[in-house]
Amino acid sequence: MTRDVLLTCPLDCPDACRLKITVEQGADGLERMVKVTGDPDHPITKGFACAKTVHYPARANHPERPLYPLRRVGKKTDAEPQFERVTWDEALDDIAARLKALLDTRGPQSILRYHYAGTMGLMEGHHAHTLWRALGTPELEETICASAGTAAWSLGYGTRYGLPLHDVQHAKLIVLWGINSLSTNSHLTPHMTAARKNGARIICVDPYRNRTAAYADQHLKIKPGTDAALALGIMRELFLNGWTDSNYIAEATTGIEELREAAQDWTPERTADTTGLSVEEVREFARAIGTTRPTYIRVGYGMTRHEHGGNNLRAVTLLPALTGDWRHKGGGCALSSSGTFKLNRKHLGGAHLVRPGSPSVNMVELANALEPAAGLGALVVYNTNPAVVAPESDRVRAGLQRDDLLVVVLEQAMTETARLADYVLPATTFAEHADLYTSYGHHYLGYNPATLPAPGECRPNTWVFQELGKRLGMTEPTLYWTAEDLMTDLLDTDHPFLKGITPERLKAEGSVPLDLPADFLPFANGAETPSGKVQLSPAPRHREAQAQLNEAFPVRLVTPPAHHFLNSTYGLLDNLNRAEGNEPQVLVHPHDAQQYHLQDSQYATLQSEYGSVQRRVKITDATHPGTAVLEGTWWGLSAPDGKSINTLTAQTLTDLGGGSTFHNTRIRMTPVIPLRKIDGASNLFFRTE
Repeated sequence: MTRDVLLTCPLDCPDACRLKITVEQGADGLERMVKVTGDPDHPITKGFACAKTVHYPARANHPERPLYPLRRVGKKTDAEPQFERVTWDEALDDIAARLKALLDTRGPQSILRYHYAGTMGLMEGHHAHTLWRALGTPELEETICASAGTAAWSLGYGTRYGLPLHDVQHAKLIVLWGINSLSTNSHLTPHMTAARKNGARIICVDPYRNRTAAYADQHLKIKPGTDAALALGIMRELFLNGWTDSNYIAEATTGIEELREAAQDWTPERTADTTGLSVEEVREFARAIGTTRPTYIRVGYGMTRHEHGGNNLRAVTLLPALTGDWRHKGGGCALSSSGTFKLNRKHLGGAHLVRPGSPSVNMVELANALEPAAGLGALVVYNTNPAVVAPESDRVRAGLQRDDLLVVVLEQAMTETARLADYVLPATTFAEHADLYTSYGHHYLGYNPATLPAPGECRPNTWVFQELGKRLGMTEPTLYWTAEDLMTDLLDTDHPFLKGITPERLKAEGSVPLDLPADFLPFANGAETPSGKVQLSPAPRHREAQAQLNEAFPVRLVTPPAHHFLNSTYGLLDNLNRAEGNEPQVLVHPHDAQQYHLQDSQYATLQSEYGSVQRRVKITDATHPGTAVLEGTWWGLSAPDGKSINTLTAQTLTDLGGGSTFHNTRIRMTPVIPLRKIDGASNLFFRTE
């Protein structure tokens, strides 16, 4: 017997799809999801789910999914971790006792929560922080993905507003800048295709030829980290040729003269030399932006993954303020629509409990935080996989292996982080608990009821932390809220965007559009900034990375998302690994392959200042000379040497927002040759030539 249910996808993606999930009752009487597609009636999802999430049933029903609390047996350094099943009471009593001992002897600063966007649910992703704020443990600065872009956007525009997706069809020029949207924002594609049928041209600006570059009418293969230079070069042409909207600039912006001065020296020749484009490409791109109304620019966070990444994105996002595209339906720029969800967030995640001057830890700097001298005695991990995704991952893994550090991991899969835990606590999936969802790519608020029974003894994050709170004597009322309590509080607002959205309606309909104006042009007359205008000052500047390429490290490594993974989610599914080529591969330009004696399909050692990995080489002109590309945050278990690519990446922070610099890694590449083949083994039989 089967039935279909509609639920919002919980994963870190702007699409926040409304999914149609087919549920089947098994021989044991329990219902399980067996198929996932898109809700055909949802205006955003339009009946299709991405190439990743259609495989969610295999993840939810994976034979290695932890279903019961597990306690480590043996050492964290053992090649194969050993766990024993324990009861929830045994696990929670011991964890609470050890946390209480730390609180009593070393204070709350000795305990760190570590999490990110494994679920975007407001209950299980955000409100789960309440316990730790009630205890006074350090704040975690959530910086690994979006903070540089958020800070850059805020400087110019304040609130992160995005255009309604259905308005994109009115654009006559679409620029996809630093975003592989066909892989990471796939539900934008139908709207772009509609615009193309209406005569629009699509240009992709990206350091390598990916799916989106192939889809576009033109690909501008820019050197990594030079986005601000290209934007300034375009600005100079806009000013020089009179392609600016003087009325918009006068009425809705401030700081134009400083921006004009910053752009004046960026001739097409200088811009081309810096970015790797031709002079003609620079001129024609500027002409297209300057003379085509409306122009829609969709920016991604990829360009922020450099030392000066915030500055890069800020430069690009200011272009519509010069052309006046904000006053044209289908024009402007989009980074995130999250600012439109004007919920009452006073109590979300215990926000009201954050103490002034609370210590904080930047999540990019986890390797530092795990050093013994930093004083941590316990790390509680949920909704993320730091052994794979955090920079300097060799150091992160070494920190997690400390005998004196209590590591508790709440998980739905036996990730590499879970394999290093003292306790693995089995977590529910989005179909097994109630939650609410906003979006950073559209304007629909979502609600999921608990639809499936939790398998085994899986429990939601908030249940685990409520049980720990009871054992620690915590009486903060918001800690013990249900999803319905949270929803009622979040919707306790009179903001017009949420007019007519009640808990009853949201539960009944499941996905409800915000009450936006019919013609939503968020920056047509200014911005929610201190000046009330779009702030062009301080003017963005192109700055070279301090980590300059040199003789020792002559190649820049870029690590963008893969098509079949979402960060490290889905890394355990063999079919998706096969779809990505069975193992991580590094894309190398033919010039570099010749220079460094690399052969196609053979292995190379990639060495940075922070470590080394071995990866299979794929020679292609999709990238630049001097730039290597490795798609996807693969589990290290899928790599020939068992290591994450973040072995190579640094804890260096961005100029704005303290974000990550994953695309700023400099490396050298050397060939490896097999020493001998071991029957049944594929790892660790290489040496560097």
